[in-house]
Amino acid sequence: MAKPGHAWSRAAAERDDAEEGEDLLDAMIARTGCLEQHRQLQECMAERQDWRHCQEQLRAFGACMARRQ
Repeated sequence: MAKPGHAWSRAAAERDDAEEGEDLLDAMIARTGCLEQHRQLQECMAERQDWRHCQEQLRAFGACMARRQ
């Protein structure tokens, strides 16, 4: 059975949950010191829409994370 309420209110709640999850992820990555590399990778992915074109950013983020472990 469907949840009560309007579809737009459920969509807004789901979007808010996703944004909170992103904030948690950003906070976790920020603690590693690799937030800038992560943002560069995200920007490349948004622009290029294909991770294969973002290998430089992917390697930089991966190297930064490896150094933090």
